[in-house]
Formats: sequence, structure tokens, C-alpha cells
Amino acid sequence: MTVLADVVAFLSILGIAQCLAGWFAVVRFAAPPSSLPAAYPPITILKPLYGTEPLLEEALASCCDQIYPTFQIVFGLHHPADPALAVVERLKLRFPKADIAVVIDPTLHGPNRKVSNLINMLPSARYELLVISDSDLRVAPDYLERLVVSLEVPGTGLVTAAYAGLPPDALGWRARLGATQITHNFLPGVLLSRILGREDCLGSTAMLRRDTLERAGGLHGLVHLLAEDNVLGQRVRELGLSVALADTVVAATVPEPTVRAVWDHELRWTRTIRVSAPIGLAASTLQYPLFWAGVACALSGGEAWSLGLFALSWLVRVAAMAGIDSALRRKTGLRTRWPTALLLPLRDGLSILEICASYWVDDVIWRGHRIDANGPAVLPLTSQVISPVAPVSGS
Repeated sequence: MTVLADVVAFLSILGIAQCLAGWFAVVRFAAPPSSLPAAYPPITILKPLYGTEPLLEEALASCCDQIYPTFQIVFGLHHPADPALAVVERLKLRFPKADIAVVIDPTLHGPNRKVSNLINMLPSARYELLVISDSDLRVAPDYLERLVVSLEVPGTGLVTAAYAGLPPDALGWRARLGATQITHNFLPGVLLSRILGREDCLGSTAMLRRDTLERAGGLHGLVHLLAEDNVLGQRVRELGLSVALADTVVAATVPEPTVRAVWDHELRWTRTIRVSAPIGLAASTLQYPLFWAGVACALSGGEAWSLGLFALSWLVRVAAMAGIDSALRRKTGLRTRWPTALLLPLRDGLSILEICASYWVDDVIWRGHRIDANGPAVLPLTSQVISPVAPVSGS
């Protein structure tokens, strides 16, 4: 047991080192942008919608409030009863000069409902430069500008954007539990993988030219896939083009009101990663030093050195959390929520459990539907067209 405790302690030390490296990567990435676009081609933003969620109007409004000279926004819905439509109507009143189109089309072209929505929306896109952008993103006023700067680099076929987690205050500690995973684990991991040469397309944002999308197989080639964003990035790279990361960070709302909802959402992410990169997912367990330090405490019988290691792991995680938030404040406006520091041991343990569960689970929950991750079938959890919004509860 002593030898095993030593081994696990070493894993915790590796996790501390990775935590510090991720902090450095975020600080390096968060430096102020240094250039403006050479040209400002017109852009169509495709915003697929499905139901309402906390902060939805604020997120969509940030997309309307861009400093970019010419852009169109196409909102897509599957049903006129979707409550997100009322949000769009309010945005039209708030931004009367905005070029907004709304597509309501129930056609499903395959099991991936987001891609089906995008297929229905694409004919209404007036411009050749496209941005596929998730509905839950709060973006900076220069969001489009920063994407264009990256796409102008020769050989670039697609531009994606990193994102931090935005927990609505009304959802309390459960949303903070999900947000800290995105901001303090996922985001540093993405930036470290970039330093090591990976070029993944992140699901929040994808800017590319229409002809690049068609050469990569088009949207119809993605409609039977769960990880359509990752596959789109792979297909763009197969064309001999690169996938760039824009020098902006968007804020993705974390709307889950319960730990179970956080688990379902994150298990879908983890299960998707497991399919595309099983070895990398297993290796990612090293980024949770508090978990390994806790195991070392248990194996050593609570010896003083193991308790000290646990305290050191916690201290480093808290320092990295504050440092990452400080570095990102200029780009996102988000501030450190100090009660989140108390959640870090639970956060590390939950992440490890999700990784383990992903190797045994064959179906995941997505927007109220159960998806067989090993096949194309999508089984609705409810007969309703629009999933009801979960009640909001305080902390």
C-alpha cells in the first residue's frame, strides 16, 4: 500500500505541474490582440436555437451588438412553439438595424438535430463567409473581427474560439461546478494541446468559407455524427488547410440547475471525446491533482506527507483558478467566484468518475433526447416537441 500511495502521489505531482502549465498557457493566450483585419468581408452568423435557457437573451444580444460593419444573423428553430422565438422577436425590437432572418423548419435530415437545423438555415445565408455559433455564447463586441483576423492567415481553412464557463447567479453552486470545469480544466487543456500541435475545432464557434464547407463534405456529411464539430475540423485539415484558434474567449452559459444535469451534460462531452481520442482521455486524468492526492491520503492512512500533498494540490488549484480568471477578465469580463475554491475537490472527483463512466456508457443525453453514441438512433425522452425548461433554483 505504501508503494501504491507513492505512485499515486507522483500522479498528483504531475497534475500540479500540468495545472501550472495550463495557467501559463492561459496567461500567454490572453495577451491583448495586436492586429486588425486587412479587410471586412460580409459575414452570415448561423445561430441554431432549441428552447430557452438562462441568459439566452443576453447571449444572443451580444451577437447582435458587434462592431463589425456588415453581418447577417440567421436564427433557426424546428418549431414555431419554441420559446426561443419570443427571445428573437424581442431582439428585433432592441436592434432594429440588425440584419436578422428567422428560419422555422421541422425537417430532420438525420439524428443530429443541431446539424439538421443548420441545413435548414443555410439557404437563407446571404454571404459566403459563415460563422456557426452556439446559442449560449456571450461574445465580445470584436468577436467577428478577431475571427476574421485569424482566417486571413494564409492556409487557414477554419477558425474556432476558446470558451470559458459562465454560471448564472440564480443557479448557485451547481452551475459553478460546471463552469469551473470549462474555465479551469477544459480551457487550459485546449491551449496546452495547441502548444503541442493539435488543431481541434471546438463546438462553440466555427468560421469558414462556404466553399470550404462544401469541399469538406458539407453539412449533410455531418448530420449522422454526434461530434460533428471535431469531424468538421478533421475534414478541413484533410483539405490541407489549418484550423486556427482566434485570439478571443467567449463565455458559454452553464445552465444546469442540478448535479445530475451537470453529470449528464459532461458525460456527453466525455463520451464523445472517448470515441475520438480514448488514449488522450485516459491521460487527461492527470490534470486532477486533488483526486490523486486524496487517493494518496487514503492509501497512506492519512500520513502527514499525504495531507501536505493534498493541501499543496488544493492551494495550487486555487491559485491557478484565480490566475486564469484574472488573465481572462479582459476578454470575458468574468470575475473569480471564491466559493468555487471549496468545490475543487468535488470537481476533480466528479471529472474522474465521468471519465471512467464514459468507457461503459453507450448512450448520452442531448437537449432532452437520448442518443446512442455507437449508432445513429435518437430516442426522444419526451413526446413534447420542445423540452420544458428546468426550474431555476438558488444556491
